[in-house]
Amino acid sequence: MQQPSIRKNDNVIVTTGRDSGKRGRVLKVLPAKGRLIVEGVNIIKRHTRPNPQRNIKGGIVEREGAVHASNVQLVCPECGKMTRIGHRVNGDRKVRICRKCEGVVDK
Repeated sequence: MQQPSIRKNDNVIVTTGRDSGKRGRVLKVLPAKGRLIVEGVNIIKRHTRPNPQRNIKGGIVEREGAVHASNVQLVCPECGKMTRIGHRVNGDRKVRICRKCEGVVDK
């Protein structure tokens, strides 16, 4: 599978599905499945058992579910628009660039 061009801590916007239009920060990348966990997007409910050893209370817990990487787009930190990602070599480093403003996305 191709390496995802979206990484942890990137700001993304959801383009399709139930949560389309929502913005969030990528919490986790699952490259083997091609999915992402985005903050505040695709909230699911999980029934958990109490576990006193780990100090976990039981009940219904809400947390983020995974979203497919094709359903989100990166938000450029320079121009603030959702954009596709390109790659360029700066010196000895390969960096991601915004396709709209040609700005460097990587810090």
